[in-house]
Amino acid sequence: MGDETTNITLSRFGLGGALFGREIDEAASRETLDYALEHGITLIDTAEAYGGGNARSYRRKVCGVDDVREVSGEMHSSEKIIGRWLRDRDNRKEVTLCTKVSTGGQTANIHRAVRGSLERLQTDFIDIYMMHSPDPQVPLEETLEALTEEVNAGHIRAIGCSNFSYRQLAEALELSQTRGCARMEFIQPPFSLAGAGVRLDLLPFCIEQKVATMVYSPLAAGFLAGKYSPSRDDIPKGTRFDVIPGHVDVYFSEQNFKILDSLRALSAESGQSIVTLAMAWVIAYPGISSVLVGARKKAHIDNALDCLRNPISEELHQRMTSWLDQTDSD
Repeated sequence: MGDETTNITLSRFGLGGALFGREIDEAASRETLDYALEHGITLIDTAEAYGGGNARSYRRKVCGVDDVREVSGEMHSSEKIIGRWLRDRDNRKEVTLCTKVSTGGQTANIHRAVRGSLERLQTDFIDIYMMHSPDPQVPLEETLEALTEEVNAGHIRAIGCSNFSYRQLAEALELSQTRGCARMEFIQPPFSLAGAGVRLDLLPFCIEQKVATMVYSPLAAGFLAGKYSPSRDDIPKGTRFDVIPGHVDVYFSEQNFKILDSLRALSAESGQSIVTLAMAWVIAYPGISSVLVGARKKAHIDNALDCLRNPISEELHQRMTSWLDQTDSD
């Protein structure tokens, strides 16, 4: 199973590492990593910003809240847990590693960040290295040239970007061509029934330009699991929206709660869970190379893999897409 770009194979599902050391401890993280790899999920995604300590620091700076909601306070716990797992299992050759720089696109910072990730992941090279988000303070050509130096040094096999718009990706590809820099071969946008705007421009562009798409948040950070009510004062403790409160502003809207109601109705009609339906819609969408899933336990991986074994019909997929078409016209 997988999509191959620049000789890098992407399994149809990838394991997102944002939860490691933040929402699940190291023992549970290792069990999840083992189970994913045993079941053919070879793509493991992380970032320098993922960690229990990083999440606490985020809340202090952004929300003005200084409390403990994570399972650990270790900074960069995701990369470190993955690195210790790779070392102990001695399975680096079986895994496609993707990580991201989150601290800026300046030349010196790119080189510092790559060194830091290599050390934490306990590896000599990173398969896919991404900008976690655009850096408006730094010319994109500076960032691309620094990333190209890391590719040429053998520290990175390929580069990409996360959270770039269609226009930002187009600019990056044009700069790579005109300046002879490494090309962004991969992109990570969020994509779900509760956030599918990229289907209108970015996904068709990626198909045209042969850029592989590794979409994240197929369940809208858990929103489409149906665990949240419209009240912002009723967020379950320990959930993604509790640990990272910014998710509330992204996904809580009247339109998204309508989509959730439609999912529940379809679930009752079809006998499939709302999670399975939401995930199956994403994996079957044209132009999706791989879907990143965040799994707290083995059952979450099983739910994802079931979408491959039991795909939804084209008629049902179109019916679900029509909910978004109605939203676009409102």
